[in-house]
Amino acid sequence: MRLFGTNGIREVVGDRLTPEFATRFATAVATICPVGPPIALGWDGRTASPALARIVSGTLVLMGHRVVELGILPTPAIQWSVPRVGAQLGIIITASHNPPEFDGFKCIAADGLEATRETEIRLEQAMSAPPPRSAPFDRLGSSRHDEGGAARYLEGILERVDAPTIVARHFVVVLDCANGASAVTSPELLRRLGCQVVTLNGHIDGTFPGRPSEPTEANLTHLARTVPAVGADLGIAHDGDADRAAFVDATGRFVPGEKILALLARDRLRRGRGGVIVTPVTGSRAVEDLARELGGQVVYTRVGSPSVTHAMQERSALFGGEENGGLIFPELHLARDGAMTAAAVLDLLAHEGRPLAESLAGLPSYTMVKLKLPLPTDRREELLTGLTRALAAPGAEIVALDGVKSVRPDGWVLVRPSGTEPLLRVFAEAKEPARAQALAEEGRRAVEVALAGLV
Repeated sequence: MRLFGTNGIREVVGDRLTPEFATRFATAVATICPVGPPIALGWDGRTASPALARIVSGTLVLMGHRVVELGILPTPAIQWSVPRVGAQLGIIITASHNPPEFDGFKCIAADGLEATRETEIRLEQAMSAPPPRSAPFDRLGSSRHDEGGAARYLEGILERVDAPTIVARHFVVVLDCANGASAVTSPELLRRLGCQVVTLNGHIDGTFPGRPSEPTEANLTHLARTVPAVGADLGIAHDGDADRAAFVDATGRFVPGEKILALLARDRLRRGRGGVIVTPVTGSRAVEDLARELGGQVVYTRVGSPSVTHAMQERSALFGGEENGGLIFPELHLARDGAMTAAAVLDLLAHEGRPLAESLAGLPSYTMVKLKLPLPTDRREELLTGLTRALAAPGAEIVALDGVKSVRPDGWVLVRPSGTEPLLRVFAEAKEPARAQALAEEGRRAVEVALAGLV
């Protein structure tokens, strides 16, 4: 049975995610990892995460392993720490942006990258096998707490931006921590960059009382009101594990993630005088336009940070990321990083000397529409076959890299099953907003036709 989606295992607590499931997962990790180098363990602020951490840590110790407990940290901070504590593997207990009833597990390789699919397959096989016996009393492992993760991570970011220039701008920033793990790092980062910080949802609470965890426009209305109300230069919002960042300009207008991706891609291409940009099939054509103009190249992958980061490693990419705000800066590490994204945007604005809205105004103009539809069937392959037929059109190119993408001369539409939730996601993009909306509706109708064909 496949347990890992595009970004780890995510399940509902008390449903599939039980103490027994957590024990089987930890036992599987202990089985595939040799006893010797430690295993790092960190978690987010979700309600179940500390308890799941105790189960995982205790199981690993009983199986003879040494555990370095990093505590509550953002996902990218844990990834940053894994190689720096000499771990052979890292485990992150998180469900990222999912609703509060979810939690889950991500595995990080010794170099800080997300584990490969091959490692996930080994874990899935080990979870299905009979559990091995625990170590005898005289060969038990040990656990220790590491308190340096946040400081190490912040120093890494500060060393990779022009901090003095940012400090000299005295930015006023409204920061929405989403009651998540960024509360232990991002406010301090912005203060050290000389910002006056107004914090929203700045205490950790796994029920997400302030707003839903995902930093979408609909969920950031409080941030959008607060930024102009306090005269801030911009607003920054994270998701629950802070591997993403979303932005609001000084007028309170939400900035779509694909525009921040394009903005920073342009900045990196200019600095690097070309280079490779990696983005999934959901990436905007604006990045292609900029790459052509600035001597770069765009490489497309499947959706999910593991696909993007491993392609970036293979191509020695300059920059990469997803349109949802999960951006990757290889000068720091190959991980989606919300805090580094915030620092990079401040660095760009400090050097350009103009507001965020003006920096965005020079980008190629596209509109992207996103829809979420229920996924009432597990017959995904049959569904995708039906979508391929439904999205065919004269002059269209069908791309089946991930889901079904129908590329037209004046835009594109993509339908793919979510790898983290029981949903179908529809993406559509065109220069004209009305055309983008029409393509999204075409995607919705294609889903209806494909589902009808399965009945």
